[in-house]
Amino acid sequence: MTNKKIVFFDLDGTLMSHDKTILPSTKEALHALREKGVITVICTGRAPRMFQELLTELEFDSYVSMNGQHVVYESNELFSNPMNTDILTELSALAKENGHGITYSNSEVFAANAAEHPLVAGSLGRLKLKYPEVDEEIFAHSPVHQIQLYGNMDDMQSYKDRYQEDYVFIHWDENAVDMLPKGASKAVGIRKLMEHLDIPVENSYAFGDGPNDFEMIEFVGTGIAMGNAIPELKEKADLVTDTCSNDGILKGLLACGLLEEAEVSLHNNH
Repeated sequence: MTNKKIVFFDLDGTLMSHDKTILPSTKEALHALREKGVITVICTGRAPRMFQELLTELEFDSYVSMNGQHVVYESNELFSNPMNTDILTELSALAKENGHGITYSNSEVFAANAAEHPLVAGSLGRLKLKYPEVDEEIFAHSPVHQIQLYGNMDDMQSYKDRYQEDYVFIHWDENAVDMLPKGASKAVGIRKLMEHLDIPVENSYAFGDGPNDFEMIEFVGTGIAMGNAIPELKEKADLVTDTCSNDGILKGLLACGLLEEAEVSLHNNH
């Protein structure tokens, strides 16, 4: 076992502040971690195409994406778990019939089942993301690791009832849920990466704020909930830091002892 340390960061509401930007204190904290040899990893429900610019801006080359369905370490794919094509074919036909939006995610592509669907545009707009390309049969020629369904919550319940034996649904916006195979979670992807690196659980840390962060926060050695996290996640966490817009990442890293004040110029962050 190595004595290296590793930290996993959720994106929305965690690494990114409420206005979807990265605070200077967060950038400085990430830089300070890397200087110390701590491994830093993005761990998100988003598909890689939805955070490509951040990878470059923040110098990440390792990530767990699509809620653990796809894992990359130093730009090499470690794990990939695509969804069943027959289910995707059936689901897509159902959504089209009912006028519901779908977006399909894999490691290369982020695509929608229809042009300018208002609920898709609304949910992605709140993430400050562009409307994806349209490819309603992407699953016929490419693996799909996760889909997002868009409709009102009563409509979403009908999909949950139909597929609940084999799939989980994670609510992330007022009209949107992620759908992924049962048993998939950020923790699955994290475990794959830590086994590959031979890092013991006690040397792992994670920051999160939402419903798709439960397994991650419980699995790692030290789980840190943001000040803006849902109450249930705060209860499960080992530590609760400040909000994502109030230097929560830096404060959390100081509180858990991964960084010391001398390693970051706190006075420059305000």
